[in-house]
Amino acid sequence: MPDPLFPAITAGSPKEALRFGDQVLTHAELGAVAGSLAAGLPAGRIAVWATPTLHTSVAVVAALLAGVPVVPLNPKIGERELAHILADSTPELVLAEPGAELPAGLSGLERRDIPLTGTGPVPSAEPDAEAPAFIVYTSGTTGPPKGVVLPRRAVASTLDALEDAWQWSAADVLVHGLPLFHVHGLILGILGPLRRGGSVRHLGRFSTEGVARELRTGATMMFGVPTMYHRIAETVATDSALADALRGARLLVSGSAALPVRDHQRITAATGQEVVERYGMTETLMNTSVRADGERKPGTVGVPLAGVELRLIGDAGEEITETETVGEIHVRGTNLFTEYLNRPDATAAAVVDGWFRTGDMATRDADGYVKIVGRKATDLIKSGGYKIGAGEIENALLEHPGVAEAAVTGEPDADLGERIVAWVVPSGGDRPSAGELADHVAKLLAPHKRPRVVRYLDALPRNDMGKIMKRALG
Repeated sequence: MPDPLFPAITAGSPKEALRFGDQVLTHAELGAVAGSLAAGLPAGRIAVWATPTLHTSVAVVAALLAGVPVVPLNPKIGERELAHILADSTPELVLAEPGAELPAGLSGLERRDIPLTGTGPVPSAEPDAEAPAFIVYTSGTTGPPKGVVLPRRAVASTLDALEDAWQWSAADVLVHGLPLFHVHGLILGILGPLRRGGSVRHLGRFSTEGVARELRTGATMMFGVPTMYHRIAETVATDSALADALRGARLLVSGSAALPVRDHQRITAATGQEVVERYGMTETLMNTSVRADGERKPGTVGVPLAGVELRLIGDAGEEITETETVGEIHVRGTNLFTEYLNRPDATAAAVVDGWFRTGDMATRDADGYVKIVGRKATDLIKSGGYKIGAGEIENALLEHPGVAEAAVTGEPDADLGERIVAWVVPSGGDRPSAGELADHVAKLLAPHKRPRVVRYLDALPRNDMGKIMKRALG
């Protein structure tokens, strides 16, 4: 029989497992309440109204203990997307915290409130490693969202690979304020501590004050997205309490999008801490990370995790072995998804000979560190015969004191093929001119990487995970 997904829950550990404000459950208490809920779940898929609460965590653990696939629902979901997900995944019921107001689109589905007390035993049978654990829907940038079927094997292998990479142990206490409807906050941020036998303190809503408080009172690790670390970088130099708290952390991890090098530098200057970046996707969970015991290289996402094979592929399908040469990332390993639900065509197009074609473009250095330069569809700009990654230009722009936020895209150009367009949020004071920014980039990088057009905005469009939505620019 497979090993249990959550050994500390199965063993009834009295150690604290989950803390959301004043609400706390030990591993043993979590096993009792989740076991009680699990006993009454149907065999089919269930939806979870995934608010950032203890209730969501209990519901997901209950479903996993029962061997029932979970469909997490974003509480901010729109009507059309919700209708698509429900029709595609056909859940048998929806679990929600008591008192949560659900949209009309869920009215036809049986609702059950999630309890926080219970005396049920933890189910003794561990489902097969290939059994579906989650169906997580992608952002749907190129059509309706696709349901990514993640097996238990992918969840367990990813979390165990991160145990190795981050030296993650039962002694660690994680703090974060990430949403619980996606991979980062839910699988890494809730299930990760539970699998390790450690604990997590969820802030409900991110704040630098909350991070500082938890790190001062026993938390050892922090997870965040770049927008969170940007807020830290903006204030840490003048907030001694925050700086002291961060200084005492064992590990700070950023993910879901690239953390600008400037924010890396500001946090390190104020605290001595070097933020670790990692790289993953819904379909692959985690692929690479800077190791806790390895060299920190700001701007890179580290090396492949244990059990993950990674290669870079050129335009002609050739494998790229040269350093600092751009190619598309393909990955293979136990971390991969099983399929796109009801989409064999999309699955066949994405997975070839066991390799998942990520659509992300990257380079590797002599030490094997991976540097993401952007998405193949939106972040790789072919201008004047050069392949240019948007990310390095964005980092260069952020080094200008007059730039608060920056995004770079390409648009058609009769002479160059594509011209580089910079979208800039000024930092205040006098707005830097387009010529000044172009010269700034040309000096730091190369003349052919300078933006030909600069457009100014009050804010960049971002999704719930802090990623810039470049398709909304233009």
